[in-house]
Amino acid sequence: MLAAAARRRHVACAVSGGVDSAVAALLLRRRGYQVTGVFMKNWDPLDEQGACCIDKDCEDAYRVCQKLDIPFHQVSYVKEYWNEVFSDLLKEYELGRTPNPDIVCNKHIKFNYFLHYALDNLAVKLLQGADLFKDQTFFLSQISQAALRKTIFPLGDLTKSFVKKIAAEHGLHHVLKKKESTGICFIGERNFEKFLLEYLEPQPGNFVSIEDKKVMGTHKGWFLYTIGQRARLAGLKDAWFVVDKDVSTGDIFVAPSTDHPALYRDLLRTNRVHWIAEEPPAELIRDKMMECHFRCRHQMALVPCVLTLNQDGSVWVTLVKPERALTPGQFAVFYKGDECLGSGKILRLGPSVYTLKQGKNREEGAKKEETDKIEPAT
Repeated sequence: MLAAAARRRHVACAVSGGVDSAVAALLLRRRGYQVTGVFMKNWDPLDEQGACCIDKDCEDAYRVCQKLDIPFHQVSYVKEYWNEVFSDLLKEYELGRTPNPDIVCNKHIKFNYFLHYALDNLAVKLLQGADLFKDQTFFLSQISQAALRKTIFPLGDLTKSFVKKIAAEHGLHHVLKKKESTGICFIGERNFEKFLLEYLEPQPGNFVSIEDKKVMGTHKGWFLYTIGQRARLAGLKDAWFVVDKDVSTGDIFVAPSTDHPALYRDLLRTNRVHWIAEEPPAELIRDKMMECHFRCRHQMALVPCVLTLNQDGSVWVTLVKPERALTPGQFAVFYKGDECLGSGKILRLGPSVYTLKQGKNREEGAKKEETDKIEPAT
């Protein structure tokens, strides 16, 4: 992510200590921009026990700037990250939903606080690119129009392999060898259960079979599990998977197959959608319905869908075919052609394929029973 000034050709480049931001800074410098590297500290390692790689990342970012002979600045948004990203993540888990902090982080930290830092210290502007495998539009789907107009993405037309090739050619070997960053943004990978239980109180409950309502085991909190995840059931050889959660009782419903019909749904409702163009598409405003494409996970294949606009700005999303593991708290991101239209947080799910099938079976059974009463066997 970068911020730039057209008049002075001055760019504030967020350097993370990774290969992508290093090559971004390099390419901008080669294109004639006056580049300043800025490292964001957004997580305080003193807040928890355990290792944190922030100091190493900062050192790597500084070495990149030294190598490229550009100024290096540091900014800290630890408090802002805690209040606007991490606290939201904990709240979502407490509500039994599975959040996507990377989208919220982009919205509040990178494209708000860092953007204003760049605007106050350097002027900025935007370009956008699209690599099908490393495309970041999913994570940028909550960014404001004003922010996007003032940001540029110099890696947009490059593949990851070519980015690494450029890094190697220019001696950036210490970042070239680093693994891809994964886990929660600015926090990284952790023992997820242990990490969350440092901040949230345990909420013990039962694993319950979706098929016969039999208790299959116990857990420490519904917020530790997400729909589609394998459930850890002691003493069972076969794999069971989380298909639903009841926050009011603490029950986590499980099914004995990764492709169980209880995992598949074709209907969901979002909160008020954030449209990158600031307003819903004209077609959706006019007709209250619109065909487009949907994804709720990065790199997930786009799924055709129909949006129905509600008065409060939320949408119902009807998929052309049921999708596995739709999850409250995640974001539904919408596309029209190559354009990312925006996104809304998933708040409600329609009934699963399994529930619909059970309902149909009960209805057919009731009709048969009624028919038997009216037409006794001869």
